Amino acid sequence: MESTFNVKEFMKNLRKRIPLILMVTLLFVALSGVVSYTLMKPIYQASTQILVNQNATAAQPFDAQNIDANIQLISTYNVIIKSPAILAAVIEELKLNESVTDLNERIEVTSVENSQVLTLNVEDASMERAVLIANTTASVFQAEIKNLMKVDNVNILAPAVLPVDPEPVKPDPLFNMAIGAVMGFMIGTGLAILLDQMNTTIRTEEDIEDIVGLQVLGIVSQAESTKEMRKSSNYKEQKELVGDVDSEKVKSIGGTKIGGSI
Repeated sequence: MESTFNVKEFMKNLRKRIPLILMVTLLFVALSGVVSYTLMKPIYQASTQILVNQNATAAQPFDAQNIDANIQLISTYNVIIKSPAILAAVIEELKLNESVTDLNERIEVTSVENSQVLTLNVEDASMERAVLIANTTASVFQAEIKNLMKVDNVNILAPAVLPVDPEPVKPDPLFNMAIGAVMGFMIGTGLAILLDQMNTTIRTEEDIEDIVGLQVLGIVSQAESTKEMRKSSNYKEQKELVGDVDSEKVKSIGGTKIGGSI
């Protein structure tokens, strides 16, 4: 017989596993919190803003064409800032013990559309080092772009500064715990479904029909156990015995009254 999926029965069985699902979910939330607060190292971020803008001179005043040309150079400058030509000079100047590839992965250059401002973000386990790398990269880029592109249109708009009380941008414990809750709920639900599918206990008439392939014609009620039957038999005997004693008492009292009247 072809088995069909019973949503009502499935939800009923799933509700029985709610304690298991909650326990797995809370376990993953706790593990995410412990890992976020104790095992994961805090990562800080420093930002430097760079303005791409040609210095105005009397012979070469600003116009719309110059601004458009500077905006078109933004995408090119994004690549140049993270190129080995710039990062190798930064590593040499700061005496950093890392490769150009490692430093490149920790640097991000962003810009707003139709804007002449570049934002240089640097992530590091030390806030002081992040500030130093961001400002040094901007300075090296400003100096090297004159030789690479033969232009002088880069100025440092806002250098990175060291805050009084720096806060890490990574990890985010609340976000990680939320992800842990979702994962725990999914795994707990999957585990509950797996346990339900592995349970081969016959619980309903439909289970018998699915396994045997025959229609159920009748159901035998559950019989009382021997111990329960003995208790029931003893109770009936005691009740009958008490009834007989009460009946004898009534007869005895009735006979006394009749004899006394004679």
